[in-house]
Amino acid sequence: MRELAGKAAFVTGAASGIGLAMATAFAREGMKVMLADVETGALDKAVDALRGGGADVHGVVCDVADPSSVDRAAEASFRAFGNVHVVCNNAGVAAGGGIDQISVDDWRWVIDVNLMGVLHGVRSFLPHIRAHGEGGHIVNTASMAGMNAGLGVSPYSATKFAVVSLSEGLSAQLAPLGIGVSVLCPSYVRTRIGESGRNRPAQYGPPRQLAPDSPAAALVAEIARRLEAGLDPTAVAARVVSAIHDDQLYVFTHPGMRAEVEDRFAAILAAMDAVSA
Repeated sequence: MRELAGKAAFVTGAASGIGLAMATAFAREGMKVMLADVETGALDKAVDALRGGGADVHGVVCDVADPSSVDRAAEASFRAFGNVHVVCNNAGVAAGGGIDQISVDDWRWVIDVNLMGVLHGVRSFLPHIRAHGEGGHIVNTASMAGMNAGLGVSPYSATKFAVVSLSEGLSAQLAPLGIGVSVLCPSYVRTRIGESGRNRPAQYGPPRQLAPDSPAAALVAEIARRLEAGLDPTAVAARVVSAIHDDQLYVFTHPGMRAEVEDRFAAILAAMDAVSA
């Protein structure tokens, strides 16, 4: 999509972090934006801040794990803006604990938000985008954890690998229709994903408490340190805008991660060569 001004966008997880940065970048491009988030207070604050700068934005409370909630958010977007052109399935959570401690409820929560949330967004908006025929673009937030399983056994990594696969397949099917797809794969960004348990629904039970001296606790602490020192979300949003303009499938933000991806791909190619030898 070369021209974004006057178009409308829908962004989940838009009250903070990468989602808010994308919503802000779209507004600066002259787009109308629906901010969707499960955190009501932060959502209201984000909408007020953008409106204060003259942006045409609205907010809607949305739990991406609930398909009915996403449907309602989509309908609110259509009522507010008419046609929606850019959909960013960005909301995400993290939970961990290592192979011996992570619970089934942790897996269910992360899968419901990180993977099913993306699927629900596609399901709710794609028929609309196809019907209006004005073109569009879908951005699915994955992670470098979806390219390299450096976090070990992790529902976060598993869902991000799935989002990459989903996006690749979707891109191939939608390209002939003039609808672009991008999969965003950042490394560490200054967001509050390390605190995502603050929005964990009761149905998934409480987060498991990690022993302070456990390897899992050390990993969580290291991830928190890297997030705090991570890339500014505005830089990620700028890459997303460029990817939409240029119809790029893969959106990377951290060139230093290339070596880790190359190691994985080299191992895959070596294993394939061993079969053909």
